[in-house]
Amino acid sequence: MSTNPANVYDKLKTLNITLPAVATPAAAYVPFVQTGNLVFVSGHIAKKDGKVIVGQLGKNISTEEGKAAARAIAIDLMGTLHAAVGDLNKVKRIVKLMSLVNSTADFTEQHLVTNGCSELLGEVFGDAGKHARSAFGVAQIPMGACVEIELIAEIQ
Repeated sequence: MSTNPANVYDKLKTLNITLPAVATPAAAYVPFVQTGNLVFVSGHIAKKDGKVIVGQLGKNISTEEGKAAARAIAIDLMGTLHAAVGDLNKVKRIVKLMSLVNSTADFTEQHLVTNGCSELLGEVFGDAGKHARSAFGVAQIPMGACVEIELIAEIQ
């Protein structure tokens, strides 16, 4: 059985995290879709101060910088998930993440980059934040972003 912390918003406040508004999609898609008790959140790219974090892991972005970018994506994903369900305390489980890491052919730390997102979701949602995931190295991501992550959540 998975359990959430007493209140997700209290945990976010403790971590000094303010959830952003949902970003306007950059192409022909919607930010999220709910079917039954699952919410599919579209891929979010790494941003800092509203600007895309451009670069390639293994070339001009370090693993630690990529991990920080993935953590920032987790915050954006939670903002979109909040908009989708109205209350993050309704999240029964973060089911799955898929992470795309813009990386060179010889970069092999995509999993460590993705930990930036996974670790924050675990911290915020407790056991309910433990999820399955995939982390891929790709040749490029829209707008040259260093990382893109999508999320599937189960809600009550």
